[in-house]
Amino acid sequence: MPEHEWQRSSFCAGGGNNCVEVAASGATNVALRESENPTAVLVTSQGALRALVLGVKSGTGGLV
Repeated sequence: MPEHEWQRSSFCAGGGNNCVEVAASGATNVALRESENPTAVLVTSQGALRALVLGVKSGTGGLV
């Protein structure tokens, strides 16, 4: 996997190893990883991640 410019949420407490990190992966994908295990990377589309986040915020959990 090519190097990514990983970003952490401002809610990440003290920069420890308890954060979800995100990075752009190509033109339409997003890479996700947990800072505690940075070698395990999940790549998904921007649309799928957006649907999940909006679903969680609305209380449906991103499920249709």
